[in-house]
Amino acid sequence: MDVKTTVLDILVDLTGDDDVKNNLDTSLFDSGLLDSMATVQLLLELQQQLGIDVPVSEFDRKEWETPNKIIAKVENLKND
Repeated sequence: MDVKTTVLDILVDLTGDDDVKNNLDTSLFDSGLLDSMATVQLLLELQQQLGIDVPVSEFDRKEWETPNKIIAKVENLKND
């Protein structure tokens, strides 16, 4: 399974909104789809499913604000 599909599946599970797959540039925080608790769950799921380790202390909302940004960030972390 590729990174994009995995990230989008995680986001759909967390937000309960299939529309995140179609609106990759929507702000997940401004729209209320993700909050601080969902953010922690997102990071845990990324770690479990993709082996990406992002400490909550290093989490910057601006870098993780849209599905596209999350996908790009995860791809960068997987390549490091």
